[in-house]
Amino acid sequence: MNLLTFVDRAPDNPLLMRPWFFLVVALCVVAVSAALVALLVALARVGRRAERVLALVERELEQDVPPLMSDLHELSGELRRLGQGANAELDRVGRITGRVEEVVDTTSHVLHALSGLTRAGELVGIVAGVKTGVEVFLHRLRTQRGDGHE
Repeated sequence: MNLLTFVDRAPDNPLLMRPWFFLVVALCVVAVSAALVALLVALARVGRRAERVLALVERELEQDVPPLMSDLHELSGELRRLGQGANAELDRVGRITGRVEEVVDTTSHVLHALSGLTRAGELVGIVAGVKTGVEVFLHRLRTQRGDGHE
């Protein structure tokens, strides 16, 4: 086809396109159009189905999420209270541990003092024993000599 003159024939080619080729092209256009129509119908069905599913999901979310959120809020409050209780107990254990440390230090000082007294008691016992021994020795010595000084 000559674009300037819109003539179907060229001087060196008597017919640019065979007549049966127009029929093939027309059949292809009809087939592609039918496929596109079927595709558009399927897409419309999918769109309606998606809309129904989204409506169901939205309804479920509206019904289920608020109670879940309130439960979650309650749980977070309970966890906060448990954490505060645990902190209070840890503070209490720390105070008890400090008190036990004070008692142990005091007991250690008392035992150290008692051990000093024990040594002093041992010395007093030794001195008392030596004194008694000297008294007994002197008593026997006097009795044997016959002094009669008792």
